[in-house]
Amino acid sequence: MSGLLVVRPGALTTVQDGGRPGYAQLGVPRSGALDTAAYALANRLVGNQPDAAALETTVDGVGLRALAPVTVAVTGAPCSVRVAGRPVAWGAAVRLAADAELEVGRAESGLRGYVAVRGGLAVPPVLGSRSTDLLSDLGPPVLSAGTVLPVGPPGPDPVPGADACGLPAAPSELLLPLWPGPRADWFTEASLAGLWRSVFRVSPKSNRIGLRTEAGPPLVRGRGGELPSEGMVLGAVQVPPDGLPVVFLADHPVTGGYPVVGVVPPGPALDAAAQARPGTPVRFLRSR
Repeated sequence: MSGLLVVRPGALTTVQDGGRPGYAQLGVPRSGALDTAAYALANRLVGNQPDAAALETTVDGVGLRALAPVTVAVTGAPCSVRVAGRPVAWGAAVRLAADAELEVGRAESGLRGYVAVRGGLAVPPVLGSRSTDLLSDLGPPVLSAGTVLPVGPPGPDPVPGADACGLPAAPSELLLPLWPGPRADWFTEASLAGLWRSVFRVSPKSNRIGLRTEAGPPLVRGRGGELPSEGMVLGAVQVPPDGLPVVFLADHPVTGGYPVVGVVPPGPALDAAAQARPGTPVRFLRSR
């Protein structure tokens, strides 16, 4: 049997792929890997299709045992990687013999790591995706010890890992380009002007649903009342009653009733948000 046995599940390890876009009308979030560049690199290193399912770890890695020979790669947050107790390369294809244990260690910087296996994780898809969605509880459950993860048939030969060094380091300061709107007019002009000058911090309450901020000056509303629920997109920056911006990530809700001051476009900035640890300074940069 080709598969991986979960020996140590880590703080929060989930199966993720490219997500399940296109179901917002059913109330289903997009989900998928948070650091899209690190996820894509892991699959590329083992010769997978770009949307093959892989593991996303959080802070302290994961421990796995190969039930048959497999090839894996670990990317994302830099960490120690060991096979059968011996150090092996991070950011490169590594061969595991049957019964060998892979130990992905604690993140040295950043938050989230990615473990791809040649052939991809063949857990049953839900609405076309194998991603775990923490908000709607779709997809496979969060990993627990003793879980067996089936592995699909191998694809092409793994590729060299020379581009692993191209992954950016975890941000010492998170710079988020922001397209103002659609509800920027719900805030005072002085408050909006202050937004571009202010420094917030990543809150420990952040998760896959959203990156919460703290410590910065609250945004002040210029009008009263409440909004009806309206659609949300990846990267939407919603402002709850405390005035501190929340950046919606992959497991975000599809609707919300608080005003959205702007949107962070998909790309490197949201990948960096996936690796920003609590306490990291956050600045919003007016993008257009």
